[in-house]
Amino acid sequence: MLTLQIIREQTDMVLERLAVKYCNANETIASILSLDDSRKSIQQDLNAKQAEINALSKEIGQLFQAKKVDEANKAKEQTADIKEAIKVLEQQMEAVSKELQDAIITLPNLPHISVPQGKSAEDNVVVKTGGSIPDTNGLVPHWELTERYNLIDFELGNKLTGAGFPVYIGKGARLQRALISFFLDRAIQAGYVEYMPPIVVNEDSGFGTGQLPDKEGQMYYVNEDNLYLIPTAEVPVTNIFRDTIVKSSDFPIKCTAYTPCFRREAGSYGKDVRGLNRLHQFDKVEIVRIEHPNNSYAALEEMVAHVESLVIDLELPYRILKLCGGDMSFTSALTFDFEVYSAGQQRWLEVSSVSNFESFQANRLKLRYKDAESGKTVLAHTLNGSALALPRIVAALLENNQTPTGIQIPKVLVPYMGCDVI
Repeated sequence: MLTLQIIREQTDMVLERLAVKYCNANETIASILSLDDSRKSIQQDLNAKQAEINALSKEIGQLFQAKKVDEANKAKEQTADIKEAIKVLEQQMEAVSKELQDAIITLPNLPHISVPQGKSAEDNVVVKTGGSIPDTNGLVPHWELTERYNLIDFELGNKLTGAGFPVYIGKGARLQRALISFFLDRAIQAGYVEYMPPIVVNEDSGFGTGQLPDKEGQMYYVNEDNLYLIPTAEVPVTNIFRDTIVKSSDFPIKCTAYTPCFRREAGSYGKDVRGLNRLHQFDKVEIVRIEHPNNSYAALEEMVAHVESLVIDLELPYRILKLCGGDMSFTSALTFDFEVYSAGQQRWLEVSSVSNFESFQANRLKLRYKDAESGKTVLAHTLNGSALALPRIVAALLENNQTPTGIQIPKVLVPYMGCDVI
């Protein structure tokens, strides 16, 4: 959430940066500034009325001491009238403050100055590529391989739940577990502390990281309990630090977690949803960092390098993209996406997003730190990244490593799989 201070003090800059995300916020910001003026005016009236109350209270005491009871009682009547006026002003203040807050939370985060112009994924900028794309001649897509080797049953998942909820079987299940363990082990080696959080969260948690109200329609909702199934471990893990003041000496705070993730993916169709390409339930290992503002972009580089090392060790051809303004999330200030090449489908598949949210989430979370020099409490910066999401990694591993006699397992996964070929 943007701060009112930055909206008021740097209005032109805010409008300019939001335009990079193709957000025309002129009317919203004009409304915010008007509501803030109203709030200040009401506050001034409240302060004046409270000053009258204080003065009358003092006067009443003096009148009673002077035995001027009638005058004291008249002053008390005036006090009652002023208190009634204060009650009305407080109601107005509550209404205006809520309207002001509701307007502010509709504004997305400001994109970093380095974010490229662009309206959609086609305008994202490839900043790095790695690995070699294999010869795709004769290769088949993963949904044929999973059926051939009895690794994943999509129809059984459809029977049990519905489309987008596959059942992993035998070595397909073992491959899932191997990848999860590999990703967690590497995160722990990199200094991340492992958490095992709940996979359902309350509304405050969804609001804190920006999924609510922005992505409410994409989340599964348990209406009787007013809880949401998590779309990513980012939500519960980052909310561990909601309403918290951390110490400067605590930085960097590095967390990792494996969770199932649930997304409705409303409106998805066609080749993008075939097989493992787009699921309603999938597994993911997440890395989250809470950082000092001065170090958050260095931390972002470290996180990108960490994800890149995983993809390299899995021997997958990959590319890293800097997202353009029109393809960025509501909460992000700067995002790098990772894509791996799917040889059987002959297309690139997104497997990770690594983002710096600067103070946007922290403001919603009330996540602050005490500055060692000034002693003031300051908003921290939050970051997160997929390290990694499993479905499309599995799709690429199966497709890129298929041979006439089976599927080769990358060397780093052999100890976890207990075999070097499926």
